Amino acid sequence: MKRWRFDDLIRIMARLRSPNGCLWDREQTHRTLLRYLREESMEVEKAVRKKDDENLCEELGDLLLQIVFHAQMAKERKRFGMADVVDGICRKLIRRHPHVFGDKKLHTAEDVITQWNEIKKREKRTKR
Repeated sequence: MKRWRFDDLIRIMARLRSPNGCLWDREQTHRTLLRYLREESMEVEKAVRKKDDENLCEELGDLLLQIVFHAQMAKERKRFGMADVVDGICRKLIRRHPHVFGDKKLHTAEDVITQWNEIKKREKRTKR
């Protein structure tokens, strides 16, 4: 049995949104998908609270679909694509973890949270 990969999901979504794809998928906008994003997030939360790993796996897939869906629509508008989303989160994780990817030494999880928030504030000020 074929094991599907992330790149397959990207191609499937592109096809669903293509002129020969799914009518419903092609009609969606970022705004119309918001309710599904909220619903899927809540279903992930329920699975975590129930400690139901099988359901959690399924719900995480549904949540991932929402992210891929939004990225595909942005790509169609030539704004950004899934590769940009992945690149952005990788860069953020590395920037905000200098104690892992750099020389900084931290001793507690609380120190990590404090550092994360300080870096986040600096980044927000620089973006203005």
